[in-house]
Amino acid sequence: MGMVRFSLLLLSAVFAALGALTFFRSPDWSNWKLALFAGEFGHWLAVAALLLGIAAWCARAGHGAVAGVTVVVSVVAAGLLLKPTMHARRIGATLPGELVKAFGGVAPVRAAFAVGNYFSAAVKPVAVEMREFAPGLKLDFYRAVKGTAAPCVIVIHGGGWDSGDREQLPEFNHWLARLGYAVVAIDYRLAPKFIWPAQRDDTLAAMAYVKAHAAELGVDATRLVLFGRSAGGQIASAVAYGSEDPAIRGLVSFYAPHDMFFAYTYAREDDILKSPALMRQYLGGPPAAAKANYESASGHQRSRRGSPPTLMVHGTIDTLVWYRHSVRLDGKLTDAHVPHAYVALPWATHAFEYNLAGPSAQLATYALEHFLAVVTK
Repeated sequence: MGMVRFSLLLLSAVFAALGALTFFRSPDWSNWKLALFAGEFGHWLAVAALLLGIAAWCARAGHGAVAGVTVVVSVVAAGLLLKPTMHARRIGATLPGELVKAFGGVAPVRAAFAVGNYFSAAVKPVAVEMREFAPGLKLDFYRAVKGTAAPCVIVIHGGGWDSGDREQLPEFNHWLARLGYAVVAIDYRLAPKFIWPAQRDDTLAAMAYVKAHAAELGVDATRLVLFGRSAGGQIASAVAYGSEDPAIRGLVSFYAPHDMFFAYTYAREDDILKSPALMRQYLGGPPAAAKANYESASGHQRSRRGSPPTLMVHGTIDTLVWYRHSVRLDGKLTDAHVPHAYVALPWATHAFEYNLAGPSAQLATYALEHFLAVVTK
């Protein structure tokens, strides 16, 4: 029994360590996905931590001190793991008003965050059709379930520019299609074999394909929204701000870099992604050798008055992409009088929308639903 009691104490300590990842950036030497697990599933982990404490107290005979420490550690762990829930409730209370102020329109008739949504069922999938939009490049088309001539969200995947594909986080695309938006999730050519601006050109080719086949796809080619996560968000912002295409009604960026000069300046060769090497292989060298590519790839540099309305969502303890990218773009868009909103999630890291029922995804999907309704109306 003694070994069991010490095992319960150790497990409680593990839960507390996970809970700490909702307060502090995940160290470069650790797996950042543990922070994602803690932040977006922490409410369930909190229940498990409390059960450990109860089990330790029930088995305390002869080892009261160990049981007491276990109870304290388990309660602390539960508190840490419930931080996202508590923060999400506060953000959810003000988010609808902030979105109306930023974009106008009418807030969705639902709560921005609700604990009851932790029990939500998975999104029912829609049919997915694969098409080739350029030689060797494919897209997945999710047809909108409501009406015809639907607005279209073009989804650009993340992956550090040298990995990833159009099948990333498909449940999110099914959710958008169920909401009434056509979704086009695209592939693009990857570094280091292909350097920028190949990825911009691939995105433009996908947009041209959608416009050319709009009637067949049931899409309104004049109502497009670019949505990118991580590396895809960089591509999306560079295209949205740089192409001057009136069909682009809006830009959505989740945890993305937008200023490649800024990114290179503050990146470290020994960080979790080896970021300077990633940028060199993507943009054709360091800034001094590939200045034009860094400029054209930086949505921050290209944003100006008249740029498309923008929604940004970023976790402030993101290990992979510094949230200051979104803060700086927020300031730039404010100065340029571009309608925009920046939703900061104090507990969140990369890929926070992985769990659609989690606290981050609830807030992000609420903001996105409002944004799309306004900019595509």
